[in-house]
This record gives sequence, structure tokens and C-alpha cells, in this order.
Amino acid sequence: MPGPSPDNPHPMAGFPQVCFIKNTVKNPNIIIGDYTYYDDPEDSEGFERNVLYHFDFIGDRLVIGKFCAIARGVRFIMNGANHKLSGLSTYPFGIFGNGWEAAIPKPGELPFKGDTVIGNDVWLGYEALIMPGVKIGNGAIVAAQSVVTGDVPAYAIAGGNPAKVIRKRFDEATIVALQTLAWWDWPVEKITRALPAIVGADIEALKRCR
Repeated sequence: MPGPSPDNPHPMAGFPQVCFIKNTVKNPNIIIGDYTYYDDPEDSEGFERNVLYHFDFIGDRLVIGKFCAIARGVRFIMNGANHKLSGLSTYPFGIFGNGWEAAIPKPGELPFKGDTVIGNDVWLGYEALIMPGVKIGNGAIVAAQSVVTGDVPAYAIAGGNPAKVIRKRFDEATIVALQTLAWWDWPVEKITRALPAIVGADIEALKRCR
């Protein structure tokens, strides 16, 4: 069996709350990898509503890798949420026009933290909030209702407000091996054959699957 098709928005028959969202996201500045799913019983195809303050004129991207599990209510705050900090007021006068246009911030005056990048095989828990420019490494887990304001290393478990690393999932040698193997980039037939090693946490068996 080759596994489910990444091009099928709803791979679980009779269970539309799970969606492979690369098939439904339209914004070219939101890049989603194969098999990454969003789980939401209200509107699993409407993932983009959770990417907030994402304005074309800012130009930042949300990049999410392959095989990620995104729980209901996970939200991403993008750079468009930032206000100018150097004035006496942070109020965005300029966006309302009618004579206030001169107060629109000039290029470089708004805080900009770059793209938000989520690695492969990442699990984002229920109602986690990811702030602008955050980088979350491969295999990381973010606990439910966490507020992620800084980068999360590969294969770390992070939680809290602000989120802190609680522990690493594996020893350093295993993490290095997993990063090197990058099984998420293998052909799906090879991943299917390697599933016993992947789900069984057998790194030596996974190495033999290369």
C-alpha cells in the first residue's frame, strides 16, 4: 500500500474534520508540506482564517513542513500585527486616512521578525499561539494553549506562556540521526515500509531503511 494521497483534502473517509491543508490554502505566502493536516470539526478547510495580520504588502511567509499535526484553534500572528514603537503613541493613525496618511510608517519603521517557519513532523497543540518570526524545529511539540514567542529547537517539547523548552524528546545522538535521515523527504513507499521503525522509535532500524 502506498499510503494516503497527499492530494486528497480529506483522507479519512467520513471524517471531514481532518484536512490535508496544502490542498485548500490559497495564499501564495502560506506554504504547506505534504500530509500536514489541520483538525477542526467546524471548518478544517478554513485554516487560513487562523493566520492573522498577514498582509501582502508586508511580504512575510508562513512555511509549514511535511507531516505536521495542527490542532484546532492554533493561530499564527504575522508581522502585520506590529505597530510602530518609536513614537509617543503606538496607535496606527495612518491606516484610517482622511488627513492622517502622513502618519503611515515608512519602510523599516515597523518591527519585522521575518518568516514564520515550522519544520517537519511538528505537533502544534490545541489553541497554541505562534508569534511572528518564530522558528520551530523538526519533530518539536508545542503544548496546548502555549504562546510561542521564541524559537523551539528540533525534537523539543515546549509549553507555557511564554513557551519554554520542557525537555528534549530524544538524546542528542538520536536527534542528529533523525535530522540527517530526514525520513519525511523519502518517497512515500519507502516511508510506508519504514513505519514500524518510525512509530516504534527504533532509530537503528530506521537507519537500515535508508
